[in-house]
Amino acid sequence: MSFSCDIAIVGAGMAGASLAAALVAHGAGGRIVMLEGEDRPGYHATGRSAAFWHETYGGPGVQPLSQASGPALWALGVLHKRRGLTLARKGQEAELHAFVERFAALGVRISVADRALITHYIPGLNPDYVLGALEEDCCDIDVAALHQHYLAEARQGGVDLLCDARVASAAREGEDWALTLADGRTVQARLIVNAAGAWADGLATMAGAAPLGITPYRRTMIQARVDPAPTDNLPLVLDLDESFYFKPESGRLWLTPHDETPTPPCDAAPEEIDVALGIDRLEHITDWRVERIEHRWAGLRSFAPDRLPVYGFDPAVPGFFWCAGQGGFGIQTAPAGADLAARLLLGLEAGAVAPEAYRPGRFVQG
Repeated sequence: MSFSCDIAIVGAGMAGASLAAALVAHGAGGRIVMLEGEDRPGYHATGRSAAFWHETYGGPGVQPLSQASGPALWALGVLHKRRGLTLARKGQEAELHAFVERFAALGVRISVADRALITHYIPGLNPDYVLGALEEDCCDIDVAALHQHYLAEARQGGVDLLCDARVASAAREGEDWALTLADGRTVQARLIVNAAGAWADGLATMAGAAPLGITPYRRTMIQARVDPAPTDNLPLVLDLDESFYFKPESGRLWLTPHDETPTPPCDAAPEEIDVALGIDRLEHITDWRVERIEHRWAGLRSFAPDRLPVYGFDPAVPGFFWCAGQGGFGIQTAPAGADLAARLLLGLEAGAVAPEAYRPGRFVQG
């Protein structure tokens, strides 16, 4: 079986699906196809996210994408108010104040919370924690609903989705691309979009483009029954050192030791040592006790060397477009990231976020 298209988007997770929907919204002509290597879209990073919309997450370089995505996420009804609280220990007071000032200057609603306020939200908190940065606008995200929305928008706009369609080879044939899938099917495409997540550098190498150093990192998540049970008003709780975060979920606690273990692209699974580390950190942060681990999982977060996403045409290989390196913030930045990428792909004027900081050419020496 063979077919042709104008744009082949490799990957139908959040990055690929949101871009496909954005291309439809911008009136892209021609046939667009999403090629998903698994038997269903969203199997890897998208389907394993403990997602939230937290404007300071990812740092100042990511914040414009998060901020610009907020109104769209609210309009879609996928946000649910949570609050965010970043903790600082004794000796980190100046760092915490600088953190608040930096993001407040970017337009984030953030304030310093004293010991009394942070213990109001987190009873039993270790006395070493003395200050917090409180973000009232932090929200949980219904990841599945958001992903399904983008898939539906793409489908209604005429985008085709092919599952079990792992790309085995990619080669230029004149002005077009010839893709061969693992099952022998072939695809002719004018443009390739690299939305392959953890496999992004591998796809680039296959297509003759220089890899950008996009590295997958394993992140472990734990769902636990704890005593006392988390209250409904518990915020998303993080620390300045990025050594943990936790949040309530249906009377349970979702917890991570914030591990980042470099790993080849794979179907990630949690390691017992990381699960144990997460529990140990929680029990040092609070006087809570983990009664039972009900579920554990791991996903891959893929980062470029500067930890910013990559959007734009490859500087050396014609017709090869990057939409990769979204790290752990790809869900919360999906609306703005997809709009930015679609505008670049179609040659339109920039939208709410300027694209310069995210172009792949930033990694080219000289």
